[in-house]
Amino acid sequence: MESIQTEIESRLAEREPEVELIALEQPGTEALRLYIDHPDGVDLALCEQVTNHLRDLLNDFALEVSSPGLDRPLTKPEHYRRFQGHRVRVRTSKAIDGRRNFTGTIAAADDNAIRVEDSGDEFEIPLSHVHRSNLVPELPEVHS
Repeated sequence: MESIQTEIESRLAEREPEVELIALEQPGTEALRLYIDHPDGVDLALCEQVTNHLRDLLNDFALEVSSPGLDRPLTKPEHYRRFQGHRVRVRTSKAIDGRRNFTGTIAAADDNAIRVEDSGDEFEIPLSHVHRSNLVPELPEVHS
């Protein structure tokens, strides 16, 4: 899967340099799900454009290309730095202080770890232990 991701990132960098591959998932043996981002946002036309650039992958996979959505996956150190101060949900592959699930605010991030503040406690989570992480959508308050 890592080689497919590297190939896709390389091809996108060549054809659509402003498009970033946020995450690549393989929900089935014959399916690929790509989450992409662009500084101007992601719309259906951009998803179709990216699909066309990767059309040859359709010989082996069903291809789904979409925007990251409100619960955007965070997969790279620069994602955590960009969204410092935002709420995040992190699931780890190994227990940290007896826990594997954390929901809180990204207090700090570097190339090796993130610090998540949760109810006044701060947890340092090595990126190598992150199984999955997503932004927690912050919906606007409704006043009645």
